[in-house]
Amino acid sequence: MTTIAPEWEQRVAALWDAFDDHEEAEFRSLMEKLAAELPEDHAVGLFERASACDSTGLGEEAIGLYRRALGIGLTGERRRRAVVQLASSLRALGHAREAVDLLTAERKRVSDHLDDSVAAFLALALADVGREREAVALSLTTLAPHLPRYTHSVNAYAQEMTEPDGTSG
Repeated sequence: MTTIAPEWEQRVAALWDAFDDHEEAEFRSLMEKLAAELPEDHAVGLFERASACDSTGLGEEAIGLYRRALGIGLTGERRRRAVVQLASSLRALGHAREAVDLLTAERKRVSDHLDDSVAAFLALALADVGREREAVALSLTTLAPHLPRYTHSVNAYAQEMTEPDGTSG
């Protein structure tokens, strides 16, 4: 895979920082120009283009680009972000079951600083497929470590919500 210059990464970060300063089409065009500096099927360029589409209301286009980037072998944090963003776009377009599958697999695959983000989007997708109690339990379990007190109690209640003994409704 082509090495990406730090200067290119800085320009991409600067464009994202200035997102609100641009009209949607202008933002996509600027990101397209940056991505065009990389080889045509560079996974990072595809990811950044997908993210630009996604952030400007073109979810269907973003889905195809995320899939291509992941298929080519997107790595690192961008790979995990692509999974979350792909699942979010799928959910928004009525494909919540696929989003649940993607995010469930992602939770098993790796653990890092994006774990709470994965859980948040999985909870949304679970609610969309009619698994509301599981969504609430996941949300509470994700929130519990951030609480100043009652972590144990919240975790216990969350587990209770999904136990097969009839307490899950």
